[in-house]
Amino acid sequence: MAATQREQVHPGWRAEEGAVTAMLKHDSTAIDLSGESADCLAICAARHPDPFAWLGQHVAGQQSVRRAFLPGAFRVEIQTPKGWRAMEPIHSDGVFIHQGEALPLPYRLRWEDRHGLHEHYDPYVFGPVLGDLEVYLFGEGRLYEAYHHLGAHRRQHEGVDGVSFAVWAPNAERVSVVGDFNDWDGRFHPMRARGLSGLWELFVPDLAVGEIYKFEMRHRDSGVVFVKTDPYANAFELRPSTAARVVEDDHVWTDQDWMAARAGHDWQHAPMNIYEVHLGSWQRDAAGHFLSYETLAERLVTYCKDMGYTHIELMPVMEHPLDESWGYQVSGYFAPTSRFGTPDGFRAFVDHFHQAGIGVLLDWVPGHFPKDDWGLARFDGTALYEHADPREGEHSDWGTYIFNFGRNEVRGFLLANACYWADSFHIDGLRVDAVASLLYRDYSRQEGEWIPNQYGGRENLEAIDFLREMNVVLNARHPGILTIAEESTSWPMVSRPTYVGGLGFSMKWNMGWMNDTLAYLEQDPIYRRFHQNDLTFSQLYAYTENFVLPLSHDEVVHGKRSLLDKMPGDAWQRFANLRLLFSYQFAHPGKKLNFMGNEFGQGQEWDCGRALDWDLLHWDWHQGIQHLSRDLAHLYRDIPALYVQDFQSEGFSWVDCHDADQSVLSFLRWDRDGGFVLAVFNFTPVPRYNYRLGVPAAGQYHEIFNSDAGAYHGGNVGNLPQQAQAQAWMGLSHSLELVLPPLGALYLQLTRTT
Repeated sequence: MAATQREQVHPGWRAEEGAVTAMLKHDSTAIDLSGESADCLAICAARHPDPFAWLGQHVAGQQSVRRAFLPGAFRVEIQTPKGWRAMEPIHSDGVFIHQGEALPLPYRLRWEDRHGLHEHYDPYVFGPVLGDLEVYLFGEGRLYEAYHHLGAHRRQHEGVDGVSFAVWAPNAERVSVVGDFNDWDGRFHPMRARGLSGLWELFVPDLAVGEIYKFEMRHRDSGVVFVKTDPYANAFELRPSTAARVVEDDHVWTDQDWMAARAGHDWQHAPMNIYEVHLGSWQRDAAGHFLSYETLAERLVTYCKDMGYTHIELMPVMEHPLDESWGYQVSGYFAPTSRFGTPDGFRAFVDHFHQAGIGVLLDWVPGHFPKDDWGLARFDGTALYEHADPREGEHSDWGTYIFNFGRNEVRGFLLANACYWADSFHIDGLRVDAVASLLYRDYSRQEGEWIPNQYGGRENLEAIDFLREMNVVLNARHPGILTIAEESTSWPMVSRPTYVGGLGFSMKWNMGWMNDTLAYLEQDPIYRRFHQNDLTFSQLYAYTENFVLPLSHDEVVHGKRSLLDKMPGDAWQRFANLRLLFSYQFAHPGKKLNFMGNEFGQGQEWDCGRALDWDLLHWDWHQGIQHLSRDLAHLYRDIPALYVQDFQSEGFSWVDCHDADQSVLSFLRWDRDGGFVLAVFNFTPVPRYNYRLGVPAAGQYHEIFNSDAGAYHGGNVGNLPQQAQAQAWMGLSHSLELVLPPLGALYLQLTRTT
């Protein structure tokens, strides 16, 4: 039975409209709130401002009194040093009392109700779990390990095993933990308020791993009672159910060597070839169902190693309610989605990749969250995590709310979340989604639909500060971790350190390169001569940032067609153009990213509701694309000139960028020791014979890669090794006469000097 079907507000204490003064409506009877009866009735109505002040054990003169509230119980006993003793009922809703000498704490209660006999420690005799320092740091937005303190955690507290719960809800009059363990009745487990911090907490003894729960709240002004899931939950029920689940981390990591090496890894001068994957549609089982994290790990690691990928980037794995959102409308920021298994299953997934020498990057979505009424939206009955004003607090394009980065607790929530994935799951980097939507207050808004910052500008100053702090904190706590910005504007120094005024990201997606390159290749080759600038323009800014060259999921959805289907011409031209695109990407400065399916020429647009069309690999054309993708990846990893100076202008020089009439482009990629690769591209379906190109040194040159090779189902037009001629050309000391294959790319290297 799903949690959403079980949750009911108890009819005896459903809130009514209006402010609460000295009278409380309860079972249609006006009740005096003074004295002991007032406390008793407030507890019964789930309206007591401090249940710990009345429930549990308290000194009363020379004696002690112990009170328990167990709705529905008709007999309750308390454990004393002399044995079990009956507690006296004082209210028919389930309030019981016992007086006498003080009992050693904690003590156990035993009661009987319609469900049978129960025995547990009294939760209202335990002290707080949250320390004063944690409460203070939370309010400052600097409790970077909030994931250890908020949410639900199985722990031993004051010598007793149980689960501690903590949540931030400053505008709630009362917060209770509800779940199967208390019939989803908010009267059972009201929480302790921690002063004016807005934090509520409760240690529930004897509670086990696997329990599902939510938080029930009563708004302090409206009196409305509602139920929310846990923002800090580590696991959830399988959608469409939305209750959080108590889990423990039992995974034993085996990636110590990887983590130690990562801390000192010189990633700027290393190859990086990223495979972007949506776990729900990469592969499925024979019945079309999702694979588990463990099965995905085995299959993906084998595939990625064979294909030569250095990293995998997962579209959001954080819990989300709607499959069609691809994970970008997150409801559980601290929980890997239950679609594919447990949090420990995802830990095993990451561990398996690290054992294979492959890094794991996650898409991360700090810019917005969905409006589901059981989630973060209006969490305590007010605009808590989001702005109240829709001109600041809503993305109309996406139908989502925007985080209020001006609140310490909200900023701290996201900072702790970034740290959580690095700490608890050993992830190697975050690709931050839609950074432009964080940077600008007028992002995708018309005049009058946004509010300027305090200086009258369009910059979101609080979000900018957050991004900088996130990058500083992550790098300080997890050396070697990467942060990658999906940022589509000309904002300066995105991937430059914060101490020189940058945002502090490791890298930035080069959206300009992607858009220009695809626009060029979508042209019929006869018109490409007029668009040569689309290919050459990137060199004007290629070294202003640390760029990743993305061919991502965004380019193969929403009517944009697959990469293969974008290519013009008949079948051989389309496949040749796709091979040419990948060859150009691997030669161009910048780290590489390709979305799943592109690497074998997926024919249709990506559909998140089904697996990729792996059957296409029965066809030579698609085998050729996959073979080329594999060879390019391994060649790229083996030749330093193709990666070691990706971010330095010294790693690139033109041979000829002006031959627009023949749509030919040629350049050199350099390593730091004088080694180089000559890359030549013919963007027309016409072979070019006796094409003279300058080279910087004498000696013998040979093809190390030809995109038209027969192994790739090309026409096998190419060149035998040849000696450079002592004829200066294009400002270089020597030259070659080459055959350029139609719609083909060549990489050549100097193999023997003279």
